[in-house]
Amino acid sequence: MTERIEKFIKTWYDSTIMTFSAFGAEGVEKMKVSDGYWLSRTGYDVRWAAQIYETEADDRSLTVWAATQFISNRGMTLGGPMLTVTFTSTLENSIKVTISHFSGGVKKRPSFPLNEDSGFRPVIRRTEDGGWELISGKTSVRTGADGKEWNISYRYGDRLLTKTGWRTTSIIEEEPFRRQLRQQETSGERPFSQWDNGGSTYIREMLDISVGEYIYGLGEKFTSFVKNGQTVEVWNDDGGTCTEQSYKSVPFFTSSRGYGVFVNTPARVSFEVGSENVSKTAFSVQGETLEYFIFGGDTIADVIERYTALTGRPALPPPWSFGLWLSTSFTTEYDEDTVTSFIDEMKRRDIPLDVFHFDCFWMKELEWCSFRWDERKFPDPGAMIARLKAKGLRICVWINPYVGQKSPVFAECAEKGFFLKNRDGSVYQSDMWQPGMGIIDFTNPEAREWYAAQIRELSDMGVDAVKTDFGERIPTDVVWHDGSDPFMMHNYYSYLYNRTAFEALEGRGCLFARSATAGCQQFPVHWGGDCFSDYNSMWETLRGGLSLCMSGFGFFSHDIGGFEATGTPDLYKRWTAFGLMSSHSRYHGNNSYRVPWHFDEESCDVARHFVKLKGRLMPYIWSCAVKTHFTGVPVMRAMAVDFTHDRGALTVDTQYMLGDSLLAAPVFSESGECSFYLPAGGTWTDIQTGEELSGGGWYTRKYDYFGMPLYAKPDSVIVYGSFTDTADYDYADGMRIVFYGMSEGGSAETIVYDRNGSIAAEIKAVRRGDELFVTVTGDDKPFTCESSQGLAIVYS
Repeated sequence: MTERIEKFIKTWYDSTIMTFSAFGAEGVEKMKVSDGYWLSRTGYDVRWAAQIYETEADDRSLTVWAATQFISNRGMTLGGPMLTVTFTSTLENSIKVTISHFSGGVKKRPSFPLNEDSGFRPVIRRTEDGGWELISGKTSVRTGADGKEWNISYRYGDRLLTKTGWRTTSIIEEEPFRRQLRQQETSGERPFSQWDNGGSTYIREMLDISVGEYIYGLGEKFTSFVKNGQTVEVWNDDGGTCTEQSYKSVPFFTSSRGYGVFVNTPARVSFEVGSENVSKTAFSVQGETLEYFIFGGDTIADVIERYTALTGRPALPPPWSFGLWLSTSFTTEYDEDTVTSFIDEMKRRDIPLDVFHFDCFWMKELEWCSFRWDERKFPDPGAMIARLKAKGLRICVWINPYVGQKSPVFAECAEKGFFLKNRDGSVYQSDMWQPGMGIIDFTNPEAREWYAAQIRELSDMGVDAVKTDFGERIPTDVVWHDGSDPFMMHNYYSYLYNRTAFEALEGRGCLFARSATAGCQQFPVHWGGDCFSDYNSMWETLRGGLSLCMSGFGFFSHDIGGFEATGTPDLYKRWTAFGLMSSHSRYHGNNSYRVPWHFDEESCDVARHFVKLKGRLMPYIWSCAVKTHFTGVPVMRAMAVDFTHDRGALTVDTQYMLGDSLLAAPVFSESGECSFYLPAGGTWTDIQTGEELSGGGWYTRKYDYFGMPLYAKPDSVIVYGSFTDTADYDYADGMRIVFYGMSEGGSAETIVYDRNGSIAAEIKAVRRGDELFVTVTGDDKPFTCESSQGLAIVYS
């Protein structure tokens, strides 16, 4: 009898495990809890906001008590969950929404630093149907009347952005047996993959996706650029560029309808973008409260401007950082002679170079990150750096936030408590990357200061930039110095790490960062991580960059030619064009040097051509960078940002705008054939060939290695500079001003900035007939002015 019972229990348990294994990983890990439209998966109790029971208003907010059933008599108020939903605004054109089940919990840290305005007051008024409206600038939220069904809408002026309604806003309770199964399934997960904090409650919001609407962003995502139909987890990991994992996870998305949503937590957020309910963007967090901001605008650019006003604007990288960077590569053998030979050969071949980067092995193997030069290869690093800088170069070195046990600084860091700890008080150590490595605990002020001091010492030696690699695989079964919640710290670690390094440079340099989360856009520059050396990965890299820039990041770079393996000369030359027409440009690889002559002679010619083209474009690119610094709108961005109202531009992910006026489309084929889309309205002009094409359609052209689609938009002005050998020069001296596609009565204007970001010249023009009336004000320096159409220039 006992045997039969035990066999029955085992059979039931095994079948249950199999059943839940079939959908458990998806149901739990991805937070898909629906079983079709009508049912919920076994093991989940979902309660939806059903009724606006009562609304309270004051001069700053609306608080809605949302019942999860229709309350028709007093007896129905005696039990069951009720959601408290508060709407307010702490920044113009944004609505802050807080959804709580139990509001008495201890607030966990860390949290994102936000630029909220405590003095801002939205307009609050009753609506004709008995509901309420809270208005912030042109963005508003409207609620239904008390006693009516759950109905919330967000608007920009009179235009509907999105809404919630029946079976959307909800509290999800995980039943005990389901939680036990999940814990068994995830018990063997790697320590940095364990996002589950042990709670059984989730809060989920669901916003309508309208007909023809597209969702973008959510960090650096290498999956399809348009996120509709995808499940996206905001959880940093080191997964390369060919998976759904992300080095840079950001809980912020934008919509083609002119709104954006930022979920305000560093913890894991699960997004179901039309992938569970196909007409909804759902997002959920583990816990009793979910808070998000919704931003409205006329365009996606307006939305990004609002989001970065809240989370921080990008710093302005130094002008030299926009020039070409050359790296030693990762596992290659090098010393000062090797480095000098590369630099001298670039000079001999007339390929201008601004930055030289020393990757990991400037330190001894097994000792990363000791901040100590390998004296076997670099016996006098200070003198070496001085010799390199005498050649006109800037210097970058690789660092990471881990310290191997063999490192000469490991014992000091362990003794002083600078490392992340296990729950028993011992140092958390891992062999994953460096043997026995510890992880710097940036919540410890003394550890943070120690780390910053190492960077300042490098800076005093002459180092101008640091490549802040890694910072994604942060464990959660650990204890932080300041008591921070480990599940909140996993993503947030990248913020503390990069801020520490950025501030240590004291405004004299920049980062070249891999990991990131919301707010890290303040510490540029960011690059795309470990891509393979083929065309597919080149496209993955572009998609990741476009998604990142849709998430508030102003500047983007990538490993020209690919990181893993060694690509063909064909790929190297095509990627060179793409890389030099990005905001920042670096040659870097894994186990082979990425100098152009290691591919073929033509690679040298192609590199020279595009380095010099970018150098001549620096007055224009620098102007766009200053604008990014002030507004948050990225230099390198998807077509949808500038052309939100052109449906043909909304899904394009094989090209981008480099600044306000220049369209760039990399060539992704050995044949040299490239198809590109020119948005409607006016005449687009290829800045290299002079070809003029009408906007509003797709074109296909074939290019040699010195060409790619580079089209100036209609009614635009691009300023070219007197570039010689560095991206850092006087942009107003001897500038060449070119007006493109000027329509009758059309106007164009731009600003040229000096190296410090101050206005050096202002340029305005308007076309009347066959004449172009131009005004140039500012420094009294020589310049030339022309039109792509050969119009007569009249100075006014």
